[in-house]
Amino acid sequence: MSRTPFDQFAKQFFEAFLTPLGEVKTNFEVPGEPKFIDIWFSPSNQPSVNPEDLGILAKIATLSCLFEPFRNQPSSDEIRTCLYKLFHVIGDFQRRAKREEKTISEDELPRLWIITPSASDDLLSKFGASESEDWLEGIYFLPIGLKAAIIAINKLPRTGETLWLRIFGKGIIQKQAIDEVIGFDEDDPRRSTILQLLATWKISIEASNLVEQEDRELIMQLSQAYLEWEEKTKRSGIEQGIEQGMQQGQRQVVENLLKARFGELDEQLLAIIEPMLHLTPQEYSSLLLELSSLQREELLNRFN
Repeated sequence: MSRTPFDQFAKQFFEAFLTPLGEVKTNFEVPGEPKFIDIWFSPSNQPSVNPEDLGILAKIATLSCLFEPFRNQPSSDEIRTCLYKLFHVIGDFQRRAKREEKTISEDELPRLWIITPSASDDLLSKFGASESEDWLEGIYFLPIGLKAAIIAINKLPRTGETLWLRIFGKGIIQKQAIDEVIGFDEDDPRRSTILQLLATWKISIEASNLVEQEDRELIMQLSQAYLEWEEKTKRSGIEQGIEQGMQQGQRQVVENLLKARFGELDEQLLAIIEPMLHLTPQEYSSLLLELSSLQREELLNRFN
């Protein structure tokens, strides 16, 4: 399982925005296989939010589905791996229905949604993907029996319907989406949620071992969202900034930073989260700057 800052952001995003519409599972194990689905979603009969607030994402989430987000265009092999996972899940659906003596229709079977910042004509052609008149431009469906679609974010129309997918774009497309979110009413819960996720993504990149040139550009891209979130917490009377002290939701931020640096958290790493939350702003800022070079034992010894 990949643990890049982008993977973490994508999983946290779908958990935050789709949980009101149904059940979200991340790193969901493929039945009977040592492989994991990035995001598995099954809809609720009674969603707790207005689906229209999520645009096309809500339309996608009307049926059980798998989400596989990519930061860069996937290779043919990566798409085949996604399809492999989908077919195993469909097989499990059908076996359960047979055991329970139920009939499951084609429309009830889960669909795979591959989300990519771009998709070349060559890639789409290899998998026979084409647009549908019932869906927006930029959404390409593989032959009907494959139950899969590729969303090319750079080809989506710039509308409110596509905003929550364009957040996963790159360059100017992502910047435009972030600017649109920042323009929401400050009391809109979607605004505060996405700003917190984007701010956490920025800090996770900065805390990782190696920051490539593309990551540096992304950090600049996310900086405005980070500053907006920091300013909001100041006005709320919470100690300013992730890098300047603790604030609302800081436990989640600390967990994400530790995951970005060390991978999954065991009992020892979980045990130091509380002491980290009680550092002074100056101590926390200093620790953040050192985190990318600290070894696990050095960090544990500091809090022991």
